Amino acid sequence: MSTIVAFHAHPDDEVLLTGGTLARAAAGGHRVVVVTATDGVMGESHPGRLDELRASAGELGVHRVVHLGYADSGHGAVLYPDPPDRPRFMRASIDDAARRLAAVLQEERADVLLGYDANGGYGHRDHVRVHHVARRAAELAGTPRLLEATIPRDVIVRMVRIVRLLRIPFRHDPDALVTLFSARSEITHSFNVRRFAAVKQAALARHRTPLEGNGRSAAVMRALVRVPPPVFGLLLGREWFTEVFGTMKRRGDPLPHL
Repeated sequence: MSTIVAFHAHPDDEVLLTGGTLARAAAGGHRVVVVTATDGVMGESHPGRLDELRASAGELGVHRVVHLGYADSGHGAVLYPDPPDRPRFMRASIDDAARRLAAVLQEERADVLLGYDANGGYGHRDHVRVHHVARRAAELAGTPRLLEATIPRDVIVRMVRIVRLLRIPFRHDPDALVTLFSARSEITHSFNVRRFAAVKQAALARHRTPLEGNGRSAAVMRALVRVPPPVFGLLLGREWFTEVFGTMKRRGDPLPHL
């Protein structure tokens, strides 16, 4: 059996990008650990978001949840001052954050670390920082394999079309799509996780704070938890990774030893 550590920026990222893969690994008897850099809170810390993360992780079958102790850095031009009780993730040095993550990797004797692609998916500053911290932590801990969660850009285009067909309020810049996530040619692993669509949807529903928020992301999340599981599986039933180093497998190989 293997130990997989999934490193994420905020609570709910663990579901959206890797939830099916984590549920599948846990169902297969492997140890699964989720590490989040931030608690998803911009102001002073409170337990709500991390409680939601633990509930979500429970749905997925995750064995342990770790918070590295950072605050959300926010998405936009302005990087706000740190809250009084902890630094924002973007203000932590890459080496300091990597050492915190490496300590978990070493304690768990992790076989695989999951991080993010170089674009941080859609470009959130915390996601980009996850990319750099994961790579450094894997080096420090000597973790054998590092895979970076991503989505092919052509899939993003199709998702946007489906969201618009469902009449979910969603504005986007078509020109920006060419800089998001990864080109399909860069992807090494594509996993069909539709069998775990209902589990993944239930885990997403545990994140009440973003579901009850305002704005387009909250509207999209509410729509995702309300659609029938087969539709959810159609939208989020496949997950993609790029293997950075380790034992490379052929494209589409479902990592049978996991």
